[in-house]
Amino acid sequence: MEQWKRREDERLLTGRGRYVADMKVPGCLDTAFVRSEVAHGVLREVNCAAAREVPGVVGAWSAEDLPELPPVPHTLLAGLSTEEAVAGREWPALVKDRVRYPGEALAVVLGEDRYRAEDGAAEVTFSVDPLPAVVTPTDAADDSVRLFDDLDNVALRGEAGQPIDDSVWQEAAAVVEGRYRQQLLMPSPMECRTILAVPEEGGLTVWSGHQMPHRLRRELAALLGWSTDRVRVVVPDTGGAFGSKSAAFPEFVVVALLAVKLGRPVRWIEDRLESMLVATRGRGQDQRVRLASDAEGRLLAYELTIDADVGAYPHLGAGLPMQTAWMATGPYTTPRVHATLRSVLTNTMMTYPYRGAGRPEAAIALERAMDALARRLEMDPAELRRRNFIPPEDFPYDTPTGRRYDSGNYAAALELALDTLDYDKWRAEQARRRDDPNALPLGIGLSCYVERSGGEPGGLHEFGGVEAHADGTVTARCGTAPSGQSHETVFPTLVAKTLGIEESRVRLVEGDTGELPEGLGSFASRSAQVAGAMLQHASRLLVDEARDRAAKLWRVPVDEVEWSDGTVHAVHDGPGSLSLAELVEATGPLRVDDRFEAGMAFPFGAHAAVTEVDPELGTVRVLQLVAVDDCGVVLDPAVVHGQAYGSAVQGIGQALYEGMSFDENGVPALSRGFLDYLLPTATEIPPIEIKDTCTPSPATPLGAKGAGESGCIGTPAAVVNAVADALDLADPDLLQMPLTPDVVWRAARTPKREKEVR
Repeated sequence: MEQWKRREDERLLTGRGRYVADMKVPGCLDTAFVRSEVAHGVLREVNCAAAREVPGVVGAWSAEDLPELPPVPHTLLAGLSTEEAVAGREWPALVKDRVRYPGEALAVVLGEDRYRAEDGAAEVTFSVDPLPAVVTPTDAADDSVRLFDDLDNVALRGEAGQPIDDSVWQEAAAVVEGRYRQQLLMPSPMECRTILAVPEEGGLTVWSGHQMPHRLRRELAALLGWSTDRVRVVVPDTGGAFGSKSAAFPEFVVVALLAVKLGRPVRWIEDRLESMLVATRGRGQDQRVRLASDAEGRLLAYELTIDADVGAYPHLGAGLPMQTAWMATGPYTTPRVHATLRSVLTNTMMTYPYRGAGRPEAAIALERAMDALARRLEMDPAELRRRNFIPPEDFPYDTPTGRRYDSGNYAAALELALDTLDYDKWRAEQARRRDDPNALPLGIGLSCYVERSGGEPGGLHEFGGVEAHADGTVTARCGTAPSGQSHETVFPTLVAKTLGIEESRVRLVEGDTGELPEGLGSFASRSAQVAGAMLQHASRLLVDEARDRAAKLWRVPVDEVEWSDGTVHAVHDGPGSLSLAELVEATGPLRVDDRFEAGMAFPFGAHAAVTEVDPELGTVRVLQLVAVDDCGVVLDPAVVHGQAYGSAVQGIGQALYEGMSFDENGVPALSRGFLDYLLPTATEIPPIEIKDTCTPSPATPLGAKGAGESGCIGTPAAVVNAVADALDLADPDLLQMPLTPDVVWRAARTPKREKEVR
């Protein structure tokens, strides 16, 4: 059999992965939640009596039965305070008096197995008086329907940059405006959310597919009123996350409390339909843009106004739209940029980070506006971008919206994308088709982006350590938690390279708060940039400690001891050399732990798409997609290629297929699962060419930047711009994602643009 490309592959691809649902714990109880069938309403009654009589049901509770049940912990976003938004709008683990989103939990039933728990849940009765529901931020912002009677629906206001004087718009040679809807998306990992809480003497061990185990430990300990050393969180194999598994949820609070209350293991395994109803959402912004240039296409000003859907409670999502505002500048030298936002409560499940987390929203708005401006100026969209890129010699570059870009060569990424696409060939084919009344329209779309990776100030560090053993092996410990990022392959390789030993000798331990007292986790494309740099740092500390020990053992100055290929040896003849194993045998356990802090990095890229549109059917066929990304120094090219490819597919999903839809009462129309919420499958994936440029980041010793979110950021606007180009629309705002056949068919029946410059 061909050798596995990653360490994880043999275990995961042969069915030997161990997920929370695979764990067998004696006496474990399964959980089923009773959920609201309406989006908004006053809870009048919950009656669990009949459920308690069902054979195999151990107990059933409503909020009234659990007065000690605390609210869901408020998750803070590093770099932004949202406590004021949360005050008076706490998220109950079980509904007490008012339902605020479809599927909100009204009661919980525990059974000897999932079947009995579900049978019990079916016997719970409840009464909810429906209220009007609002499911978009623009509708909710006028407060005609309030989610909290004494508080308005705008939970948070924010801005980046300075207001732009009216004279700038009045004197500009060209101004374009647009309105864009960033639809609500579902992250849809292969494995839904999970938690298993096992009481132990004096404490609790929690198993969960989670991105931030140390934060989960802190939050669970706090709600139980315990010190953190009484809670251990372990992350086993995890089937994807994309940002959706980064906090505590109502179900986690209930499971942990009942496990402690009953003294028995309790688990909750979210099923797919349950996940589609109540798992976190991504995106969800209503945007207004205005972009101005001079007659030569030099950008003068850009204005972005955001109404962001943050769901029914202002949790982590309340501050998330600031990521969009901070990144509004994009890769251009626009001298004036101003972004304002309102985080608005709606009768939907909470908005959380989803692959890209605020940066796709920024890139899509700006890049659609750039293509609209190119049409207004009758300028090639590639040339418009060339004229406005921040030049490489201007880095570090301070943007008008408060970011300091570390490094970049944006023009190089675009040129590589154009060359790979064979841009001139497709423009010639487009011209030919426009002269042929029987040919299907063809369009070319571009999208250039900058994003931020690693996290915000206050969250750019990681904890970890490296330990050498007497048998010659090395254990690397890290505060991260994997959910598909190939840590098990990449991190041991990095440690082995730094120490000069074989990769097979290095074992990685992560996702376990019992192994490391502190850790941040895996989010914000921080694995290589922050955690990788930490492991390199710890490995070098181990080398320093080994040299120091050898010097003391040999009674020579430390500067006369060198390290190479996993051994210490004296510079001069005499003591000789010692392998790591021999050094540990002679001097005792050798372990170093430390905290390492990196800086923010700003990956970038250029994506290009070619689409063919059938105006009679409204169908879109992506003929070619090119993704050129720059994530600095690449640690593992195959892994980065896979990340870029997968995220590009998710970007296609946002552009063409995915989007939450609601009925007239605000309830998601998802009764048929993925038949109602479309994901791109192998059939819909076009030819995708992944390329890269390399501009090292000075913010981390490795020179690496984040690589996991590029396609979700760069691809959607490229695809939408290509469709707008194919249809040559006078009003491209008619194309709102997802570009379903209905959307495209209707847009194709509107007037084409008139070719004139304002």
